[in-house]
Amino acid sequence: MKSIRLVIFLLSTSVIAGFACGGASQNAEKTSVAPAPESKPEKTSVAIIDHSVESLGGETVDLAAFRGRPMLIVNTASKCGYTPQYKGLQTLHERYGERGLVVIGFPSNDFGRQEPGTAQEIGVFCKKNYGVTFPMMAKVHTKGEGQEPVYGTLTTETPDGIRGDVQWNFTKFLVAPDGQVVARFEPAVEPLDEQITLAIEALLAES
Repeated sequence: MKSIRLVIFLLSTSVIAGFACGGASQNAEKTSVAPAPESKPEKTSVAIIDHSVESLGGETVDLAAFRGRPMLIVNTASKCGYTPQYKGLQTLHERYGERGLVVIGFPSNDFGRQEPGTAQEIGVFCKKNYGVTFPMMAKVHTKGEGQEPVYGTLTTETPDGIRGDVQWNFTKFLVAPDGQVVARFEPAVEPLDEQITLAIEALLAES
C-alpha cells in the first residue's frame, strides 16, 4: 500500500475551486487527500466492506462481495451542475470494471434538493441520459439525521484529511481492496481527471 499512498500523495494539491449547482455557489477543494506516504495508514474500526446497503431496485447489497476490489463511491444527483459527471463515471466503469474497479452511486437529495426523484425515476434518468450500468444504490442521506451508515464510515472513521462532512453532490471516495478509504476527491474533480485515474490504476496494480 506504500506505493499507492505515494501516488495519491504526489497527486494531491491545495487548490480551492468554487463550484455551482443549479445556481447555488459553494467552495470545494479541487484535490484528492490521503495520509502522507511516510505515515502508517490508519485502520478504521469499520471498513466499507463491513456494510450492507440497499440497491436502487430495493435489493440488499453486501459490500463484502467487493472485498479485494477497489471502489469509487460517489453521491449523485440528477439536477446538479455536476450531473454530467455520470458520463465520466460510466467511462471509468467500462475502462476499469473488468480489472476490478467497482463504481457505486448513492443518489442523495441533501444538497439543493437536486435529487427529488423516486428510485424508478432516478434509474430511468441515469440509463436514458448517460447509459449508466454501474451499481446505483437507493437514495440516502450523506450527513445529519438519518445518515447512511456507509457515509458515517466515509466521513468520520477515515484518516485526517479525508474525514469530514460531504459538502456537495459528486464527492468521490476511493476505497482500497481491503475496504479502507484512501482518497477523497471533491466535486470539481472530474471522474476522468488524472488525479483519479492514476490513483485507481495504482490500486489495481496492487490488488
